[in-house]
Amino acid sequence: MKGGRAMRGGETRGQSEAAGAEVLSSRENRWLKEFRVALRGGVAAANGAVGVEGVRLVEEALRSGCRVQAVLFSESGERWRERLAPLVGRAEVGFPVLRTTDRLFAGIADTEHPQGVAALVVPRVVTLEEMMRRDHQQPTINNPEIPADSSGIKAHSSASQMSPEAPVDQESIPSRNACAALIVVLAGVQDPGNVGTILRTAAAFGATGVVTAATGQSGTASPFAPKALRASAGAALHVPIVTGMALGILLTQLKMMGIRTVASAVYQEGTEMMAPWEVAWCEPIALLVGNEGGGLPEDVVHAADGRIHIPMATNVESLNAGAAAAVVLYEAYRQRKVVNRR
Repeated sequence: MKGGRAMRGGETRGQSEAAGAEVLSSRENRWLKEFRVALRGGVAAANGAVGVEGVRLVEEALRSGCRVQAVLFSESGERWRERLAPLVGRAEVGFPVLRTTDRLFAGIADTEHPQGVAALVVPRVVTLEEMMRRDHQQPTINNPEIPADSSGIKAHSSASQMSPEAPVDQESIPSRNACAALIVVLAGVQDPGNVGTILRTAAAFGATGVVTAATGQSGTASPFAPKALRASAGAALHVPIVTGMALGILLTQLKMMGIRTVASAVYQEGTEMMAPWEVAWCEPIALLVGNEGGGLPEDVVHAADGRIHIPMATNVESLNAGAAAAVVLYEAYRQRKVVNRR
């Protein structure tokens, strides 16, 4: 709150931002309780705020454009204040900058050796329709070659149209504005580390957005859980994400939007499957990634417009979800990237 009015826990914004501000010294302080629930409990607050911890993640949160509720430094964490000063020291920031002891910070932190800085941040909420709009396809971190146009989405009547008959000709790759939507659907991916890794990969390789869905057999870990946020290196705060959709409803909506679906699956003899480079990734397309152990449900695989597998040199049955997504999404990026012909 502004104007020095009392804040939760008795702090005022002026007090908390002053160089000699009183250190929050009670574990019952309301701010510390919120940080504890968000970081150690991994639960979003009633207003949707989640906890991020560590200087890099806090920096990403402050740069993301998401609404920040508060930033908290421990005594030893003050060493990061100079690095974050351009983001937290401006007069117009609308959130309190708080301080606490190292001991109390360790009690709310989710990491074994905390860096002493954390933030409460409210991730963006988007719908699938909004994700498809151009103004929601934001550039990902340090990557200027991201396809930013989802225009030209149209339905195709034959699944074979997903597979070019010849290898992709690099000279014929469209410019980035010619490539349509690329959606990554996480269906029953339970490990938050895998969820975060796939989000980071999706951001790096220019995906339009990510959707998390339950399969009926297993749910998908929250992309905003502390472990997922760390694994994503903050990408979860930059990439448009739709969470908690029912898989059946999602697949119906994708079909209505003219977005074809490709199911990642283990190779099966006698089943028509495509390698990543046999898919035309500049078409509007959604990659379905399933549970780490059981994969995608059979009915989802059969309902998809195509199946994809990664050929391997050994008898290893499959890669883990994060590694497999990285291989496939890199091929998608390779096809979709801007080719400098001059």
